[in-house]
Amino acid sequence: MRSSQHWRPARFGVATHPGGSLVGLPSWPLTLAFAGFPLWWVLGLLDFIWIPTACVMAAYLVTRGGIRVPRGFGVWLLFLAWVACAVIGLTGGLQLVRFGYGLASYAACTVVFVYVYNARTALTDRFVTGVLTIWWLVIVAGGYLALMFPNGVFHTPLSYLLPGGLLENEWVAKMVIRPLNQYNPDSYFQLDPRPSAPFIYTNQWGSAYSLLLPFVVAYLVQIRGSRLFWLLTAALVASFVPAILTTNRGMLIGVGIAAVSAAIRLALRRDPRGIIAFGLIAAVGVAVFQFLPTSDRLEARAGSPSLVDRGWLYMQSIEAVLRSPLFGYGRTLTVPGAVDPIGTQGEFWIVLVSYGVIAAVLFLVWFAFAFLSTLRWQSATGLAANTVLLVALAEFFFYGASPHGLIIIMVAAALAMRSRPPAAQPASPRVRTRVPHTVQEPHR
Repeated sequence: MRSSQHWRPARFGVATHPGGSLVGLPSWPLTLAFAGFPLWWVLGLLDFIWIPTACVMAAYLVTRGGIRVPRGFGVWLLFLAWVACAVIGLTGGLQLVRFGYGLASYAACTVVFVYVYNARTALTDRFVTGVLTIWWLVIVAGGYLALMFPNGVFHTPLSYLLPGGLLENEWVAKMVIRPLNQYNPDSYFQLDPRPSAPFIYTNQWGSAYSLLLPFVVAYLVQIRGSRLFWLLTAALVASFVPAILTTNRGMLIGVGIAAVSAAIRLALRRDPRGIIAFGLIAAVGVAVFQFLPTSDRLEARAGSPSLVDRGWLYMQSIEAVLRSPLFGYGRTLTVPGAVDPIGTQGEFWIVLVSYGVIAAVLFLVWFAFAFLSTLRWQSATGLAANTVLLVALAEFFFYGASPHGLIIIMVAAALAMRSRPPAAQPASPRVRTRVPHTVQEPHR
């Protein structure tokens, strides 16, 4: 991979759009993966869909050639290489399967990033934010479905096709037999059902909601004045109900970070209409919070031992890494008496325990660089993407991100890092050459 100090046109005999886009990369792979979310959930393929999607995208990228990547992308590639090396810590066949799934998920996120970064003609900012908004609407609909059927459990067709031996594995069973809520009726603390559909865990629902919300707002900005604007605004207000009833503290932290970031930027830009709109949305959210029966739920959650368990698991994760700091263990660790395996209380801890200290540093450095290098973008999509990166950097420490959350974050990074102020967009001539290579672009 070569690095360039100047913006260059794409190579490998492929004409490029003046904005740096590869001509011929279609939008349908991304659209089908995101907008087809309900179908993948019903079929039991939801947690696997990004891998075949990435294979299709990779085929288009290889066929078209002239792939561009931003400066700093080598950090992420080095992270992937380090993750692959962690395979030396595995001791069993099932561990190898789970490790392969995790590595394939990271690789899929990588391909999606490169595809969105290059397909600027087909995947415009408005188009991508619109597709992400559809996914957000599906998640909100799943939340309402969970509220209507608190004890509902959905057996996907795949659950009837898999051998019984595979279904006895808890990891496999959770992927193909989907409860609508995260709920344990036998729990001593008698916590209310918490919406999780279409995901496995409530934390996945809350993470996806908080990461997608800035894109929904960006899409609203782009369609203001249309009838769709008012319909989506109504959906935004309605989404507060399942979001709040999840009593998802991490989600509230993520939304709070996004809100504070938006308020500061609107104030710096001296945008009175934006400040008023933001204030109205915040007021509605507070009103819904006060109206819903959240106080009892929050008290019950506060009385649960989850925070104590998290703190203990964090300490156990650090102690485990000290015993294998270079490549980790290739997996999270099960400890007798622990509620959850060590290294499962956030993507940072998953990476730290599974792949080692250097992998964890590379992981954080990549996303911190993506955030800091795109702080100055002023477009609605650029601001939203940068805000998502900020929220992600906080949520990594208490939310698992792979695969679904990490896809959102990598799409955000691609949108942010391909954005440039209008003055910095040169006209790239059509260039044809027989020498294929990948051009690493400097980020300005």
